[in-house]
Amino acid sequence: MKRIVLFLSSFLLVGLFMVGGQSTKQVQAATQTYQIGTDVTYPPFEFANEQNQYVGIDIDIMKGIAKSEGFKVDIKPLGFNASVQAVQSQQIDGIIAGMTITDERKAKFDFSDPYYKTGVVMAVQKDSKVTGLAGLKGKRVAVKTGTSASDYANSVAKKYGFTTVTFDESDNMYNDVINGNSVACFEDQPVMQYGIKTGLALKIVTKPTGGGEYGFAVKKGTNQALLKQFNQGLAKLKANGQYAKIQAKYLGTVANKTKADRSFFGLMNENKDALLSGLGQTLLLTVISIFFATIFGLIFGLMGVLPSRLARGVSTTVIYIFRGLPLIVLALFIYTGIPSLTGQKIPAMVAGVITLMLNEGAYTAAFVKGGIGAVNSGQMEAARSLGLSYGKAMRRVVLPQGIRIMVPSFINQFIITLKDTSILSIIGILELTQTGKIIIARNLEGFKIWAMIALIYLVVITLLTWLSKFVERRMAK
Repeated sequence: MKRIVLFLSSFLLVGLFMVGGQSTKQVQAATQTYQIGTDVTYPPFEFANEQNQYVGIDIDIMKGIAKSEGFKVDIKPLGFNASVQAVQSQQIDGIIAGMTITDERKAKFDFSDPYYKTGVVMAVQKDSKVTGLAGLKGKRVAVKTGTSASDYANSVAKKYGFTTVTFDESDNMYNDVINGNSVACFEDQPVMQYGIKTGLALKIVTKPTGGGEYGFAVKKGTNQALLKQFNQGLAKLKANGQYAKIQAKYLGTVANKTKADRSFFGLMNENKDALLSGLGQTLLLTVISIFFATIFGLIFGLMGVLPSRLARGVSTTVIYIFRGLPLIVLALFIYTGIPSLTGQKIPAMVAGVITLMLNEGAYTAAFVKGGIGAVNSGQMEAARSLGLSYGKAMRRVVLPQGIRIMVPSFINQFIITLKDTSILSIIGILELTQTGKIIIARNLEGFKIWAMIALIYLVVITLLTWLSKFVERRMAK
């Protein structure tokens, strides 16, 4: 029995070392390329176009500066909050995401020269009777977390007697107003103007206020060479007219509502490649994670039935900890928390696999213990009375019966792992859910895109459920 546990432990460590080693080599090979975090759901500053390429004012400025100054950039679609945390933990080198320069942020970040000046506006439904801040008394207002618009709204909420509700995505904030749950939302002027030009069913009712300036940011005291190159490149873009062309490209009359087919099937056809790519990443992440989670679960599940009190205590503790932690907290702790302490980067894919391995592996360990415990104790006693050692009795008598009980649970855990991959969009893994967010940021068709994604998940999970029932019937014979 000890040999089995030792073998599985070694296999698990070697596997993780290989995955981490490959990712480390990839990072080392890209030492000349700066990792830049962005929101990618904040048009016209950052979003993905119909070819699923990252574009927008921020992206074009960053790429233009990189070309001018002779370095490369790898754009990471982490989302605003995750990008901020990733810069602080030095997972990435900088962030360009419509980030307003404030005194509070200057305490933790070094900012470039400002590259855009903006102001906050309020938007309401097209047929709303609210014409200004005075009409918000006793009402609910939607804001997006981490934005200057949110800060402004909260600063005047008491004065005008309204309450705020916070969303992580712009599309969810807009839809909260369109659906009538909130009476208004606050947003940066160019972002709201672009959304309305591309078909958003809202109208702006206030003049820009609470103006701020956007800047490129790095962790305080780090990447000063990059910051200097950004400032030099920005000055060159302004001098040669490229900066003005970038703004006109996204804020001029060219940014009119697209005439593309916006029906369900039209959107599906337009975005099928991106959705299939996201599905492929989801399935890959699921298979790798469930592989390591199974090994992890077998190790700690078997430890939980050993005659050693220490082994059982370790098993119980590990299961208790990793089943008790919310998956999103575990993912952020591994991806941003650990690097903050160690100074070592953890690639998003590796962090995602480790997160799912620990969480799903803890549940696997629990039903491994339960499966073995469900075997009649007389089976072990009979095997021992025949002269078999504990290890041989477990391996040849108890485990074969326990595995028959466990197999359906293994397949169900595979289904659960597939669904849990969606949470990893929080650390920027471009799986199916994150792909959906990026598509919605471009076309603002939240209901239809989420319906497609729900349908894809439903089809895959239905197939896995059929497989589970088939295996269960076969095992019952």
